[in-house]
Amino acid sequence: MGFYDFVFGYFSRDLGIDLGTATTLVYAKGEGIILCEPSVVAIEKETGKVIAIGNEAKGMLGRTPGNIIAVRPMRDGVIADFEVTEMMLRHFISKSHNRTAFVRPRIVIGVPSGITGVEKRAVLDAAMHAGAREAYLIEEPMAAAIGANLPVSEPAGSMIIDIGGGTTEVAILALGGIVVSKSIRVAGDEMDEAIIAHCRKNYNLLIGERTAEQIKIDIGSAYPLGEERTVEVRGRDLVTGLPKTLTLTSSEVRDALSEPINTIVDAVRMTLEKTPPELAADIIDRGVVMAGGGSLLRGLDKHISQETDMSVYVVDDPMSCVVYGTGKVLDELETLKKVLITSKKGV
Repeated sequence: MGFYDFVFGYFSRDLGIDLGTATTLVYAKGEGIILCEPSVVAIEKETGKVIAIGNEAKGMLGRTPGNIIAVRPMRDGVIADFEVTEMMLRHFISKSHNRTAFVRPRIVIGVPSGITGVEKRAVLDAAMHAGAREAYLIEEPMAAAIGANLPVSEPAGSMIIDIGGGTTEVAILALGGIVVSKSIRVAGDEMDEAIIAHCRKNYNLLIGERTAEQIKIDIGSAYPLGEERTVEVRGRDLVTGLPKTLTLTSSEVRDALSEPINTIVDAVRMTLEKTPPELAADIIDRGVVMAGGGSLLRGLDKHISQETDMSVYVVDDPMSCVVYGTGKVLDELETLKKVLITSKKGV
């Protein structure tokens, strides 16, 4: 270890980052989750100056004047806008270190299992430019499984379904690696878009992303509820152009969500069809684990269980599973290095 490595290591806290489409979570070694903010950046159009990042910027989504745009630099789990992602990462890293400039942390970042080599390099470069000393990537289903305390290093099979904002990851894991996986770009965001499309098609009502997300949280479900619910929705009438209020029922929201949910179920089926028989037997015994914010949709575990004839359960803290996994890798970097897919070190 050189002098600079010693100095940087002394001043910096190693970080695990779940760089999500909807939310970014940061885990600091020895401290747990220290940051959980929306992956949103507000920018001044003409100058490109960043106005706000995270919670403050999310409040501006759909409400900005003409000269300010609120953007989500991550789309479908990968970087859609490199420069903005780098700014967002730098902000979260410095915030995690109480805005101290003299830090160069080691960072482990969770990425979708289906990303390309170019996309991997983009994430690593963004992390290095944002001030990392060393950057490592881990596939999200592996990180989620480690965060959920699944025995990924054992010769027995484990199955995880990680439903985030932009991607759904389905994976069979054994012996510290991913045996079979399927990554689809259908997840929480597609569910919101399905609700927006339903309101537009059936009621000529235009609603925003935040409203659609709130409807999903309030009354969304994938399986019939014991007691159906309703919610008041406000938006703009596409015929008159005026503000309008209507009442949506949970059963029609369930119908609206059926297409993205069926796509997720198909991905689960396809993964099971490719699973070696020995591992399939293990999964029948152990059941399927669900993680990610999307798994919080009411009755989704029941629906998947009914469609696959397997026991399915949601982990205790699905939103934080991936970032806890990155944190555990940081804590045992030498022993768990084999689960990392690629890395980059600073000069």
